[in-house]
Amino acid sequence: MIKHGSNIPSIHSTTHLYPIDGAVHDVKPGDTAWAKRDARWCQVIVGVDPDPENADKITKWCKDYYDGLIPYSDGGAYVNFMMEEGETRIKASYGKNYKRLSETKGKYDPDNFFHMNQNIKPK
Repeated sequence: MIKHGSNIPSIHSTTHLYPIDGAVHDVKPGDTAWAKRDARWCQVIVGVDPDPENADKITKWCKDYYDGLIPYSDGGAYVNFMMEEGETRIKASYGKNYKRLSETKGKYDPDNFFHMNQNIKPK
C-alpha cells in the first residue's frame, strides 16, 4: 500500500478501502452468488486523469498496484467494482459458486442475451 500509494500518478487517481463486516458474514458462501464471505476488506484502485496523454502511465500504476497486492489477496473481487478483466478473474471472484451460476444461466439464458459486464457464461 505504501509503495504504490506513495507513487500516485495523478491527483485524480486514488484507492478506496471498504470494510466488509456485519451481516455479510452471517451468510454461507454458497447461499448467494458472492462467495467471498470471509473477506474483511475490499479495495478499489482508481486510475483517473483528464489528459489522455497520461493513459499509459495511469494504467501501468493501476496494474502494478494490483500485481503488488495479489500475494495478500484471496484472488477474487467484488464484481461490481471490476472493469473488463477477463473470464479468469470473473471465475475467481465467484469461486466455487461459478459452476452453479453457469448452470443456472444455461437454464434461464442459454443464448447469453444478458452478457454485459462480468458475464457468467451459460453451461
